[in-house]
Amino acid sequence: MASGTERPSEPPALTVERVTKTFGETVAVREASFEVERGEILALLGPSGCGKTTTLRLLAGFERPNDGEVRINGETVVDADVWQPPERRRIGMVPQDFALFPHLSVGDNIGFGLPNGHRAWWTKPTRRLRRAAAPQRVQEMLELVGLVGFADRFPHELSGGEAQRVALARALAPQPAAVLLDEPFSNLDQNLRASLRLAMRNILKAADTAAVFVSHHREEALSLADRVAVMRDGQIEQIGAPDDIYYRPETRFIGTFVGDANILPGETVGGGAQTELGFVVLSNSGSEASGQAIDILLRPEQLALKPCQDDGPDCANVISSEYYGHDQVVRVRLRSGIEVEARLRTEVVWHPDDPVDVIVLDDGIGLARENQ
Repeated sequence: MASGTERPSEPPALTVERVTKTFGETVAVREASFEVERGEILALLGPSGCGKTTTLRLLAGFERPNDGEVRINGETVVDADVWQPPERRRIGMVPQDFALFPHLSVGDNIGFGLPNGHRAWWTKPTRRLRRAAAPQRVQEMLELVGLVGFADRFPHELSGGEAQRVALARALAPQPAAVLLDEPFSNLDQNLRASLRLAMRNILKAADTAAVFVSHHREEALSLADRVAVMRDGQIEQIGAPDDIYYRPETRFIGTFVGDANILPGETVGGGAQTELGFVVLSNSGSEASGQAIDILLRPEQLALKPCQDDGPDCANVISSEYYGHDQVVRVRLRSGIEVEARLRTEVVWHPDDPVDVIVLDDGIGLARENQ
C-alpha cells in the first residue's frame, strides 16, 4: 500500500436502520436504528413489553421486519428486497433457558454448530468419538469460558452459571459476527449474578465478537455493556455510554428508570436552577429563559447530609435509614414536605427525626415540568 494511503475501515459488525415490526395493529419496534462494532457490547434496556426481545429476534432472523434494513459486517441481510434466513446470518444466540441438549455432553453441545460437530455423535455414540468432532475449537471454547475438564459432563451435572457458560461457548464456537443474549441472567440465583456479569464481559471481550443483550435490570446493563440503548414502547429513547445514560438522561423516563432519582421543582436562573436546596448547576443547561419552571433530577449519591445545628424550621428531618454496611440510604423530608433519598457512607449513622441540612454535591439534570 502506498505511503499515506489509509486502509479502509471495517464496517460495523451490526447495522440496524429504521427497523419497524408490527403485530396486527400493535407496533412492537418503531424505527430502531443503531450500530454495534466488533468487540463491543450493547445492552437493550427497558421494561417488559418495550420491544427488546422482538428487536433481538429481528436481528437473529426469527422475525421479519415490516420496514428497515439490517446489515452484518456490511452485508445486507434484510431490506425491502433481501431476506436471509437465520442459518445464513453468522449470528450466535443464547436464549433465556440456555437450551442445552440434555442428551449431549458439554463438549458435544459446544461443537454442535461446527462442521460435522454433531453428526459424529449420531453415527458412533462414544465419548471419545463425540469429542473428536472439531476438538481444537471445542477445547478453545472450554478454555475461554473457564470450563476445562468439563467436556464429558452432561447438562444435568452443571450449575446454572456453568450451563450459562456452555451456552455462550456454543454460540461463540462457530465464530459468529455477533452473539445475541436474551435476559442472560434471568435464570440464575441473585447471589451469582454480579460475579457472572464480570465473567461474561471478560469472555465476550476475549472473543472480540460484537454482542447485543437484552435486560430489564439496570445494574446488569450498566455494568456489562459498553453502550446502553434504552427502549420504551418500541422506540429507542437514548443510546450512550452507561455513565451518560445514568448522569445525563435525555428524558424523565430514562432518568427514573436507570437509577434511583430525586425530583425537585425549581426555577431556571443563570446556567442552573433555584431550588429548595439552593442553587443547583444544571449539566444540560441551555438557553432557557430565567424564571422558567422546571424539575431537577439528582441521584441519591449526589446529596450529602450534615447536622442542622439550630433544629429550627429550616431544617430537614430524617425519616428512615437503611444500613447496608458499605453504605446507607437515608430518606429525608424537606421543610416543604418533599422527600428525598441520600446514599451515604457509614461513618455517621443517621436515625429517624435527626435534624439535617441537605447539601447538593454535583450538577443536576433539568427536566421539563410534567403537565405544564
